[in-house]
Amino acid sequence: MTMSFEYAPAPESRSVVDIAPSYGLFIDGEFTEAADGKVFKTVSPSSEEVLSEIAQAGTEDVDRAVKAARKAFGKWSALPGAERAKYLFRIARIIQERSRELAVLETLDNGKPIKETRDADLPLVAAHFFYYAGWADKLDHAGFGRNPRPLGVAGQVIPWNFPLLMLAWKIAPALATGNTVVLKPAETTPLSALFFADICRQAGLPKGVVNILPGYGDAGAALVAHPDVDKVAFTGSTAVGKAIAREIAGTHKKATLELGGKGANIVFDDAPIDQAVEGIVNGIFFNQGQVCCAGSRLLVQESVQDELLDSLKRRLSTLRLGDPLDKNTDIGAINSEEQLSRITSLVEAGEAEGAERWSPACELPAAGYWFAPTLFTNVTQAHTIARDEIFGPVLSVLTFRTPDEAVAKANNSQYGLSAGIWTEKGSRILAVANKLRAGVVWANTFNKFDPTSPFGGYKESGFGREGGRHGLEAYLAPSSPEGEH
Repeated sequence: MTMSFEYAPAPESRSVVDIAPSYGLFIDGEFTEAADGKVFKTVSPSSEEVLSEIAQAGTEDVDRAVKAARKAFGKWSALPGAERAKYLFRIARIIQERSRELAVLETLDNGKPIKETRDADLPLVAAHFFYYAGWADKLDHAGFGRNPRPLGVAGQVIPWNFPLLMLAWKIAPALATGNTVVLKPAETTPLSALFFADICRQAGLPKGVVNILPGYGDAGAALVAHPDVDKVAFTGSTAVGKAIAREIAGTHKKATLELGGKGANIVFDDAPIDQAVEGIVNGIFFNQGQVCCAGSRLLVQESVQDELLDSLKRRLSTLRLGDPLDKNTDIGAINSEEQLSRITSLVEAGEAEGAERWSPACELPAAGYWFAPTLFTNVTQAHTIARDEIFGPVLSVLTFRTPDEAVAKANNSQYGLSAGIWTEKGSRILAVANKLRAGVVWANTFNKFDPTSPFGGYKESGFGREGGRHGLEAYLAPSSPEGEH
């Protein structure tokens, strides 16, 4: 007789975070209203509750923030690396001290489960600041020439899927190398960046070194186009990344672009099925599949397809969808109504093109933006769902017979960000990984991140690397004669 255990609700308390009714822009160390007085509301995706009213940055605000960053650059870049490191260490420690508060905030504003923000996002955020603090006084030994110098003002635009973690990926190396920052968070998830602004003040960071401008795409475009920005860092869609590349072509600006993905998760016939299933679930249903490096294409060897799919369906039937603040929740809310509409449209296209859709029995909450975990079988490489980035909890299953066929199908994508390999043979891992055109290849695991490891892609997944020693390069210029800029 089989029994299933029912878990009582285990909600995290909202009382640990105090969200103000309104927030301003953070420019030159102070919170301030937008120049034109515009505001927008940020809502909780799981309930559609309005969380706060946020000042909306415009072109004039971008100019103010860039000027503040330029003014602060002289003194900040002149500090010895060991002194800059003290600020980064202080920020890292404050993030750790406030991690519970920040995890709840991120879950409320983003919709992802609390166990992800608590156990993955926040520890990684602190780890990135600790890691780059350690580099700040060792730049001469980073492999980029003797006495490399900072570029100047970095304009950074981040997405909504990992708001605080993407902020850490951008700001930590920029500050460690002596640059100053103007950062625009996504309009659907501005709160954690604004709380980070408060952390900067708490850490005593000099005014103007970090500036935070919540707003829409026009603010991001103005920041990228500003003539006094020396470095552009962007994570987001490929379409916007292409527009940024066109905008800065022919200018002095350096850029890193981390764009879309359609990661292949390859399961060979000798893979440990149960372990592979856990990796598949983590690869595509972590953060509701709203991950640029998600393993959204499952390539499974024909001989184990039926066994794997049976096990995968059983596992999906145990996932719990619901209140993201409940510590038992596995699947949270989709970040916005717009994103939910995109996911729904692409899934309908998959059905219309003949793929077979399956989801576990799943009751969706009445309020908020929700989508049940979904997998498609009978998928070919020509299907829209096998080619376009869905950015949702949707898995497309394809099959292969030989390693060469697996590699060919995995590489048959305009993207090249991530891939996974599941097999017990180390020689096969090395042989296949070497042929995959993907910036990150995981072996018998998926979605593992570390601040010491570089991350980035090929083809339409962008260029440049973030994380590790490689992440310093985009914020440094080789030393040059005094006075030359």
